[in-house]
Amino acid sequence: MRRTSREPELHGPAHAIERLIFFSDAVFAIAITLLIIEIHVPEVHGTGSDRDFLIALARLIPNFVSFFVSFFVIGSFWAGHHRVFDCARHWDSRIVLPNLVLLCTIAAMPFFTALSSEYYGHRVPVAFYCGWLALAALANIWLQRIVTSAPVVGEQITAEQVAMIRLRGYSTLLGAGTSLIVSLFVPFLGQPALVTIFFWRILLQRAKRS
Repeated sequence: MRRTSREPELHGPAHAIERLIFFSDAVFAIAITLLIIEIHVPEVHGTGSDRDFLIALARLIPNFVSFFVSFFVIGSFWAGHHRVFDCARHWDSRIVLPNLVLLCTIAAMPFFTALSSEYYGHRVPVAFYCGWLALAALANIWLQRIVTSAPVVGEQITAEQVAMIRLRGYSTLLGAGTSLIVSLFVPFLGQPALVTIFFWRILLQRAKRS
């Protein structure tokens, strides 16, 4: 039976890239799932009244704040990983190391999430969380640079597409750096300061147009 042009290759460069993407997706999926495992059902003391349950659940608010922040952080890194590998058409072994470094930072996110939520508002746990995120952003930029450059990048990918992908990587690093600085002075606002990623992206886009 003749294979059509739309069927995926079973070997060669395309197959190597697909295997790397599948492996990466699995790591992202496991890491994002482990986040909720770190949140345990609370112990309810007293008579077990509605008030006792509400108080016990209220104590978990920092845990859920950290969960949602990390969920969307990991989700954003996954979306960026998907976006950058949409540009890849040719295999290069130089992809492997930066991709593994990025996955290493992602795999450790449940630990740093649990640490920051258990001691929410304390300088060291929050600073380590934000600092680790900055390392993930650096690994992401490293990977982006290789995948969006020759010989990996597809010939049909425009310079504008490459610039936009890299801009997103830089904005993530700047946002993580901002949150790290904020966490050193106002630990309670360290994780919420990650919202500056979007403001950095807008600022870099405007700077690029000017």
